[in-house]
Amino acid sequence: MTEIVRRCFAVDLVDEPEMIARYREWHAPGGPPAAVTEAIRADGVRDLQIWLVGDRLFMMMEQDAGLAADPQGKAARDAANPEVQAWDALMRTFQRPLPFAPDTTWVEMERIYALSEQG
Repeated sequence: MTEIVRRCFAVDLVDEPEMIARYREWHAPGGPPAAVTEAIRADGVRDLQIWLVGDRLFMMMEQDAGLAADPQGKAARDAANPEVQAWDALMRTFQRPLPFAPDTTWVEMERIYALSEQG
C-alpha cells in the first residue's frame, strides 16, 4: 500500500470582491482545464481541496509520499507542460504572495499540532 502524505499551503488573493469571485468561478467544477487536473493526478495527488476565508486561500493536498518527496521533478514536469504554465500564469493574476514570502505563491505550511499526538 502506498504511503500518503498531507501537505498544506497558503496564499492570498487580490483583495477585490470581483477578483475573488472570478477566482472562485475558475475553481468551480469543470473550471480548471482537463490537462491541469490530469497533471495534478499524474503527480500522485489523491485529493486536493482549496478553502477560502476573506482573501486567504488554504490548500490541503494528499499525495503519494514518493512523489511528494520530489518537488523538483514536479516543477520540471509542470515547466514542460504549456497548459499547466498557462493556468499558473492566469492564477497568478489573482494571487498575492504572503508578506513574508514575496517571491512565492502557495507557501507550504508546517504542521504544529495533531490531536492524534495528544494524550
